[in-house]
Amino acid sequence: MTNDADIELNESNGGKERRGIQSIEVGGQLLLSLAAHGRPMPLRDLAKAANMLPGRAHPYLVSYSKLGLVTQEASSGYYWLGPTAIQLGLVGLKMLNPVREAIPFAEALARETGHSVALSVWGTQGPTIVYLFDAIYPLHTNIRTGTLMSLAGTATGRLFAAYLPSKLIEEFMLEDHRRLGPDIASPFTPESVQALLMEVRKFGLSRAINNPTPGVCSFAAPVFDYSGNIVLGLTLLGRSGAFEFSWEGAQAIAAKRCAAEVSKRLGHTSSKLG
Repeated sequence: MTNDADIELNESNGGKERRGIQSIEVGGQLLLSLAAHGRPMPLRDLAKAANMLPGRAHPYLVSYSKLGLVTQEASSGYYWLGPTAIQLGLVGLKMLNPVREAIPFAEALARETGHSVALSVWGTQGPTIVYLFDAIYPLHTNIRTGTLMSLAGTATGRLFAAYLPSKLIEEFMLEDHRRLGPDIASPFTPESVQALLMEVRKFGLSRAINNPTPGVCSFAAPVFDYSGNIVLGLTLLGRSGAFEFSWEGAQAIAAKRCAAEVSKRLGHTSSKLG
C-alpha cells in the first residue's frame, strides 16, 4: 500500500493523468547509476551517483537485493546488478528486432529532413536494403527494398565494409566489381576504397557525392547492438542541390544522431558510438 507522498500526477497525452510511484522512480536511480557505471560500486559512490545520501540509499538496496535486482559482493561490500536484473536484460535483448526498432526513427528522420532514408542489413550476398522512406521530392535512384548494394561503390556498402571483420569482407570485395561493376558510373580503385574505409572509421559515417548516381548524395551511419557489432546501416539520401554533404553539415549530424538513438535502443552504450 502506498501513501499519498509516494504518488505523483503528471499531465501528458492530451491532459490525461498518469499515476506514478515516486519512491520507485527515486530508488530506480540507483539501478540506473549501476548500469551507467558499468562495474561494482561502494555504497558511498553509488549513492552520490544517484544524488542520494547513503543512509537513504541503503534501504532501497536491501529491497532490491531481496528481489535479485542488485547483489553485494562479500569480499568488498560493493554493489552490482543482480541475477534478476541480468535476466530481465537478456530477455529484453532477445526480444529486440533491429529493423523494427529502427523504423520509427528512420521515418522521423525522413519527415524531419525531407530526404529519403534507407535501412539496410548484411544479407547472404552483402548489404541489402530492407526498408525505404521516400523523399518529399522526386529523387531518381535505383534503390528499392531488396536492392543489393555495391560493397565498394556505395556509401551503404562501404559502411559495412568498414565495420565488419576484414576476413568476412575480403571475399565479397573480390566479387563486388564482377557482380555490380557495370551498374557503377565510376568504379573506385582498391586503393581509393581503402582510403574511403579509413574515412568512414574516422568520421563514423560513410559518404557518397554524385557517385554511383549522378546528382544524388548520401550519408550512411552505422547502427550497433549491445555487443558493439554493426547490425544496420541507416542511409540518408538527397538531391545534390538540396543536400549539404560536409562532414559537419546538418545532414551528417542528423544521420549520425538518428543511428546513435537506434543503437541506444539496442543496448549499445553511448561511449562506444563513433
